[in-house]
Amino acid sequence: MRALARSERAAERVRELGAEAVSGDLDDRDSLRAGADGCEVAFHAAAKVEEWGEPEDFERLNVRGTKNVIDACRDAGVRRLVHVGTEAALMAGQPLVNVDEEAPLRPDSVALYSSTKAKAERLVRAANGEGLETVVVRPRFVWGRGDTTLLPALIEMVRSNRFRWIGGGRQLTATTHLDNTVEGLWLGATKAPAGGVYFVTDGEPVVFRDFLTRMLGTQGVSIPDKSVPPGVARVAAAAAERIWRLLKRPGSPPLTRFAVWVSSQECTIDISRAERELGYRPLKSREEGLAELSSGTRLTK
Repeated sequence: MRALARSERAAERVRELGAEAVSGDLDDRDSLRAGADGCEVAFHAAAKVEEWGEPEDFERLNVRGTKNVIDACRDAGVRRLVHVGTEAALMAGQPLVNVDEEAPLRPDSVALYSSTKAKAERLVRAANGEGLETVVVRPRFVWGRGDTTLLPALIEMVRSNRFRWIGGGRQLTATTHLDNTVEGLWLGATKAPAGGVYFVTDGEPVVFRDFLTRMLGTQGVSIPDKSVPPGVARVAAAAAERIWRLLKRPGSPPLTRFAVWVSSQECTIDISRAERELGYRPLKSREEGLAELSSGTRLTK
């Protein structure tokens, strides 16, 4: 088992987990090829997972990086490539209500993460065949003990007084615990037909506000009851993005359109295809996952 590592710290962590670290990144075709050599299955989970940034960086990492992974797998004779997709690839400003795998990808989205992940998935799906099998597995709102991205970012927003509910936060949302994400990826590697695309989640949706309140509560963090109307948030986000691009301001705007979509719009997902074709069932319930977070090391002092 091998894993690509961009730093010595990452390589050390890979070795601690019992795998072989391959130094490199998505721009380094030689390291990708070396890492894929002799492997039967490859999992592509690396991406620029951010709500803001330079267009070139999103294209380089999410689109060209995915193309490099596909080429490396094909050159190395990898049998199957499992790509970690996202519901964000369907987002262009509209709610996602009980969507399934037939919903169209949105490479035209104004959100760079959404558009580039849509382009990346198209590349993966088009690459299926000629000796390489490809499968796309789409978890939504990945969370759980060991998360180094979502939960720390939310905690920092609350602690810095930057967190606001948009429209009250009472819309329904899908989530996918880390263990359920891994289960979906494993089934994608071992049971999915070549060319398959599958959503995996924790099952029934949950009220966004309720879930975030409980998740941050496991870390001793209380979310203040401050809210912004959705219309105001949309206008403010669009204006902030224009100012940041026009003036080339560093960092991220205080609010982006992608953040507004994720925070205020329903996102519910039909996972019946994964249940029917792969036998997918969530391995861990939200209650179990939240209990794990409560019993683990807190991320705040």
